[in-house]
Amino acid sequence: MPKHINVALIGNPNTGKTSVFNALTGLNQKVGNYPGITVEKKEGLCKLPRGVKAHIIDLPGTYSLNASSLDENVVIELLLNKNDKDYPDVAVVVSDVENLKRNLLLYTQIKDLQIPTILVINMSDRMAYKGIHLDIPYLEEQLQTKIALISTRKGKGIDQLKTLIANFKELPTTPCLNASEIDPEYFTRLKKAFPNQLVYKLWLVITQDVNFGKIDRNEVDALQSFKTKSKADLKRLQQKETIKRYQFINDTLKKGQTIDLKSAKDLRIKLDRILTHKVWGYLIFFAILLVLFQAIYDWTEVPMDFIDSTFASLSEWTKNVLPEGAFTNLLAEGIIPGLGGIVIFIPQIAFLFLIISILEESGYMSRVVFLMDRIMRRFGLSGKSVVPLISGTACAIPAIMATRNIESWKERLITILVTPFTTCSARLPVYLIIISLVIPQGRVLGLSYQALTLMLLYLIGFGTAIFSAWILNKVLKIKSKSFFVVEMPNYKLPLVKNVALTVLEKTKSFVFGAGKIILAISIVLWFLASYGPSDDFNNAEEIVTTSYASENISSEELQQKIASHKLEHSFIGITGRAIEPAIRPLGYDWKIGIAIVSSFAAREVFVGTLATIYSVGSDEEETIKNRMAGEVNPILGGPLFNFASGISLLLFYAFAMQCMSTLAIVKRETNSWKWPMLQLVIMSAFAYIVALIAYQLLI
Repeated sequence: MPKHINVALIGNPNTGKTSVFNALTGLNQKVGNYPGITVEKKEGLCKLPRGVKAHIIDLPGTYSLNASSLDENVVIELLLNKNDKDYPDVAVVVSDVENLKRNLLLYTQIKDLQIPTILVINMSDRMAYKGIHLDIPYLEEQLQTKIALISTRKGKGIDQLKTLIANFKELPTTPCLNASEIDPEYFTRLKKAFPNQLVYKLWLVITQDVNFGKIDRNEVDALQSFKTKSKADLKRLQQKETIKRYQFINDTLKKGQTIDLKSAKDLRIKLDRILTHKVWGYLIFFAILLVLFQAIYDWTEVPMDFIDSTFASLSEWTKNVLPEGAFTNLLAEGIIPGLGGIVIFIPQIAFLFLIISILEESGYMSRVVFLMDRIMRRFGLSGKSVVPLISGTACAIPAIMATRNIESWKERLITILVTPFTTCSARLPVYLIIISLVIPQGRVLGLSYQALTLMLLYLIGFGTAIFSAWILNKVLKIKSKSFFVVEMPNYKLPLVKNVALTVLEKTKSFVFGAGKIILAISIVLWFLASYGPSDDFNNAEEIVTTSYASENISSEELQQKIASHKLEHSFIGITGRAIEPAIRPLGYDWKIGIAIVSSFAAREVFVGTLATIYSVGSDEEETIKNRMAGEVNPILGGPLFNFASGISLLLFYAFAMQCMSTLAIVKRETNSWKWPMLQLVIMSAFAYIVALIAYQLLI
């Protein structure tokens, strides 16, 4: 028996495939992209009986092997290409006990590829509740496979599934039915022309644009002769194939499955009437958002204050314990404050992902997608555009990747262009720190002003995305038409393990992804802030001491003025002064300007940059928030971060394209620099103008 096998996890969307993947792999999993394309690839390791290790790849959800989008193409191309390193030794098809008939269509197609296949029937704990009974021996006989009846919620059947995977060589590879009967003459000619190839693989190559690594170029060219049928004829044959498969499935389930409708207790219809109602549905969703943003402030204040004070103490402790020198200053004034500027927001970001994950796991997010489709269609977007726009609250990069399942190029392009307006988690640190500084404490109807401000920023971002889509729909002269189909999964209690893994994965990705950038930028910024090219920097102590010789100031005040003079004449100070005239009308000083420029690498760097700049030369044990609150406007006097400049900054980050990674993904998805450059110029100009107007009106 091989000690390492490849397992492909395949299934329709919403069958619990991710739950099965998590149950098999636990924390031994990673997320990446397929080589050359931006479709998410999840893979993990699973230990099987007798020391066998399984490399499990969780393929994108698909309803059949008749692909209509790029992510579905990924499934077909892997199953057709035996030369692929991930080609499965065994396929595990995950089905839902309540939708077995529909799920079995994909299963019968995979069986025709003669890959050892296991059928997993998930959510078995709902069988009694739904009045479902299955004759497993009969189904195994008719479907030519072994069946694992599991419940990831109850943790049942996973060990049986692992045993079946380990013994995959005992599985029959014979198809369930003869699909060639839809046109015997055509398929007979096809088989004679390519006697060494599976007829069904050839059929998939003929009807779809997929790669088939097993066939060389000459054979692929030879297959063109079998495209003598028109597209309409080939489509009719595909429909006949689907009908034939469902006839087989119906005949099988007549004996293998019984459903006692009287015992089926279903609240789904009643809940859907409320949650998807044209009035109550929106009010409920709005109420959930209010609770979410209020909870972000109320429930995370204590851990955030603890993290903030801990990093301030750690920075001070480093200065006191380690010997004086450049390395100590780099740690205390550069790296520690920079990292503190991102770690402080872990509680709020993790909480945001927690709530979103619970809403997705419960089945509610599909209802939100359905609700929002009613709005989307009026603005030239597909209902499928809601998925990227909502997932954009986590990060715009995977959200833009998610547009791959939008068939219409125009709708997909518009979605790609407007998604960055959606408030992502990288903006959250900027919003939170500025809101805490400029929005006063207080409540209305039990909701704090700060929570309402945060929610308003999310709504502004989403509203701007929708309005921009409407404009683009009018401007872009691209003809296209598409249809929106969404599946409403059953309501269910979220699995704690799934939610925990999602929160851990997303938070870890955010922290380590941002952490690498912040660490590098913190080191560069510290160097630029700690050294200068002129005598004004090198002789700062002598210059400042002479200037204040006639004044009676304490040694601490003198040291602060020396540090301030050095910072102003350092490399970073000179750079900041150069760009200050452009940002002064927005209410920003040169330090904020440096933070804005550096945050182009990643928005969340803004806070870390200010933390680093304010820490250079500072001997006081102060938190990031206190340092920012203590900054004085050099021209107008009073706090630099006041209501006018704070609102200006919030609006600037709400609209600006401050993320080079997003620009890179847009270029890759559109295969052109035209669209990301237009995004950068238009969004930045719009952000500047809005921020300028806001500051000038509020000052």
